[in-house]
Amino acid sequence: MNPLTDASLHTMLNKVPEVTLVFWLIKMLSTTVGETGADFLIFNLGYGMTLTSVVMGALLVATLAWQMGLRRYVPEPYWLTVVLVSIFGTLVTDNLTDQFGVPLAVSTGAFAVGLIVVFALWHRAEGTLSIAEIDNRPREAFYWLAILITFALGTAAGDWVGEGLGLGYSWSAVLFGGMIAVVAAARFLFNASAVATFWIAYVLTRPLGASCGDLLAQSPSNGGLGLGTTDTSIIFLVVIVGLVIYLRTAMARPAVA
Repeated sequence: MNPLTDASLHTMLNKVPEVTLVFWLIKMLSTTVGETGADFLIFNLGYGMTLTSVVMGALLVATLAWQMGLRRYVPEPYWLTVVLVSIFGTLVTDNLTDQFGVPLAVSTGAFAVGLIVVFALWHRAEGTLSIAEIDNRPREAFYWLAILITFALGTAAGDWVGEGLGLGYSWSAVLFGGMIAVVAAARFLFNASAVATFWIAYVLTRPLGASCGDLLAQSPSNGGLGLGTTDTSIIFLVVIVGLVIYLRTAMARPAVA
């Protein structure tokens, strides 16, 4: 077969978007929605944690089935899945903490170990952890399992640092933002592994987004700016939708020869 045709087919079948600034912007916004959206459903709408977890879990399963049924990357189902994984991952950690009394330090360690195990199994089965090669069902299944754990891990780590260690939302955001800057420097200044730095940054953007979400939504008496979970969630969802529309429009433009 023509190698150019093979390369084009591989690109078409990859189920993950190119990692660009827009990718990280939507990812960051979705992490904030995961934090504020879960709180909105639980407290503002009065669904409670159990019902919210069941409903969001069912929505996630349905959306993930849609996403995995496709043969190429499509912006709408992909980013909808990310948002729902963000909310459900937050709920997993919140259930462990609030319903079962698991300390945040313990859940942080457990999720970190779980993520390492998933990466080890993924690499053993497929020989790569690169998101540029999510082009078959087993790799995509490993990918989404890893994504779910990164959101749960990021929630636990962010809450542990911000609340358990008393650092607060503002300083937590500064801490995790600084750690991401170090990872970016390692990648672009010292040519560190693209795969390793991607996954480290992916984990760290979750507590950064959660800290920013809490900073915006929580009342001033709790160290926030008092915007509220409703307004914060709506604003960030609108921006996410706008960016996804931008990605869809960009994909529709003819390539320049």
